[in-house]
Amino acid sequence: MLWFGWFGFNGGSALGAGGLATTAFVSTHIAAATAGLVWAGLDMMVNRHATMLGTITGAVAGLVAITPAAGYVTPLGAMAIGITVALICFISVMYVKVKLGYDDSLDAFGVHGVGGIWGAIATGFWATKAVNPAGADGLFYGNPGLVWIQTKAVLVTGIYSFVLSIVLLKLVDVLVGLRVSEQDERIGLDLTQHREAAYTIID
Repeated sequence: MLWFGWFGFNGGSALGAGGLATTAFVSTHIAAATAGLVWAGLDMMVNRHATMLGTITGAVAGLVAITPAAGYVTPLGAMAIGITVALICFISVMYVKVKLGYDDSLDAFGVHGVGGIWGAIATGFWATKAVNPAGADGLFYGNPGLVWIQTKAVLVTGIYSFVLSIVLLKLVDVLVGLRVSEQDERIGLDLTQHREAAYTIID
């Protein structure tokens, strides 16, 4: 469902049913499929067996990374983005998170955050005017400056998001608090916050 919806997300950004929308649609599919297969292969090499969860995680990483580039890269560019994002996100989820010990139970940062950052920068490598004349050529088409432009955009967005998030978190903490008590966590948020049994087992 997510994969199918992403076609509308990326293809629909063209605001029309023409060649550019088709390119975005195809790029989205290729990047997701490639990243899913590469992640499965990495699982085979590292964990000695591929998993459905790993394959799905790879596909999501591919969808995230191709989004900034979907209307600007060739199918081969989309495949390259799928391969590289699977490698980068796999390392982020399997090693960096473990090493740094940060709380990311759904791998939102390791897949969406890291994958999105790489996708934006990767656009600077594989974008080409042959796909979208309104865009710019990337590094592999003779314009290394686009990589720096994309990197600056990522840095500015990251700083802005970080500062604004801190401000909003502080505001929420002052108004209602960011966390429930440790006792509420032990009992389960289903019961303490929603008065529902849900996933909490009651004897």
